[in-house]
Amino acid sequence: MSYPLVTAKDLRYNRERPRRIRMLTREFIDGRNLGSGIVNLPGEPFQFNEISDGPTFHRMLEEQYTAFEDRLDEKQPDIARQLWHTPTELFRPYYGETLARYLVSNYKLTLYPYHDLIIYEMGAGNGTLMINMLDFIRDTDYEVYQRTKFRIIEISSSLANLQYKNLQESLNAAGHLDHVEIINRSIFDWDTYVHSPCFFLAMEVFDNFAHDTIRYDIDTELPQQGAVVISEDGEFHEYYNTQIDPVAARFLRVRQAAARREFPTPLGSKFMRQLRRLSPEQSPDTDPEYIPTRLMQFFDILNSYFPGHRLVASDFSSLPNAVAGLNGPVVQTRYMRHTVPVSTPFVQQGYFDIFFPTDFNVVEDLYRAITGKLTQVTSHEDFMRRWAYIEDTETRNGENPLLSWYKNASVMITV
Repeated sequence: MSYPLVTAKDLRYNRERPRRIRMLTREFIDGRNLGSGIVNLPGEPFQFNEISDGPTFHRMLEEQYTAFEDRLDEKQPDIARQLWHTPTELFRPYYGETLARYLVSNYKLTLYPYHDLIIYEMGAGNGTLMINMLDFIRDTDYEVYQRTKFRIIEISSSLANLQYKNLQESLNAAGHLDHVEIINRSIFDWDTYVHSPCFFLAMEVFDNFAHDTIRYDIDTELPQQGAVVISEDGEFHEYYNTQIDPVAARFLRVRQAAARREFPTPLGSKFMRQLRRLSPEQSPDTDPEYIPTRLMQFFDILNSYFPGHRLVASDFSSLPNAVAGLNGPVVQTRYMRHTVPVSTPFVQQGYFDIFFPTDFNVVEDLYRAITGKLTQVTSHEDFMRRWAYIEDTETRNGENPLLSWYKNASVMITV
């Protein structure tokens, strides 16, 4: 406990792995996540109407990845190369067209012609979503396109450069360049007040936001906050402290005050609590609960600097093979082209992806309490059925991967 308590920012410019320090769980996770493992699939988009069925699409996708990695290995072999994909990439351009259709429809209903269509996207990967959306808006409603401004907020300088490069190399770069701004900054460092109404896209972003860990004393039911010691020999040791830092304490207060329905906790029902107290072999503390403190801080940024925003967010509401604990993350890496899950988020930096499920019941109440805005949460499938031309992604036998692949995802929109 004599080691200094440091943040991810404190270690941003460290060239060597830190030792003899302590970090809160959210700060530790902030320094672990890759954030740049998305790959832009080469070649033309899939022509789903020409594919026989869902399994054939899956096999074609695997073949495309294998061929891509073969070409990368010819230039520079890497047994630990990290590649991940998103629905934006798998279903391009149709995924982007779906979101553009939703935005243009709502823009014309409520803001046009008094305001421009201003779109912010956070965590834009390769910039594919932006390009697909701008292509669609230009092709279907040129008057709206002339008033469209697309701004990417990107923490990674390498991804910001890649987004600009992909934009320049796209078929319609000449027209789009005047409509695009790529801002290389963390959303958590944002300090510019945006007066205008805007749409804010956060697609598969919540899952990478760092969480804190909380466990509860079985007898007193008081919370304890998780942290990690990095010892002199570089080993990670998790510990819990009854002193809750202001960020985690605020989350617990806001969640309690904002809840419109009962939310799960590791303490369980009153009956289970009584049962545990009577058990002589019972651990004195519950399993950990992972709470989305960074997500709460993101909502604070939206409320403070983007008061006229409307959020469009999509993410996983549940995840298989997660770490033990309530709302536990999936922690995995790729080794020799195979995905390898691990059982703890306390892992070395740069080799693992850590992503969390989103409890949209809790998150929706949290967002409403902080921003004062009303929301709607739907399944990914329902949102796509309403706004996509689902015929575009239908295989010859009638299966539709756009609808079936993301059964464990939800969409939350500001209404």
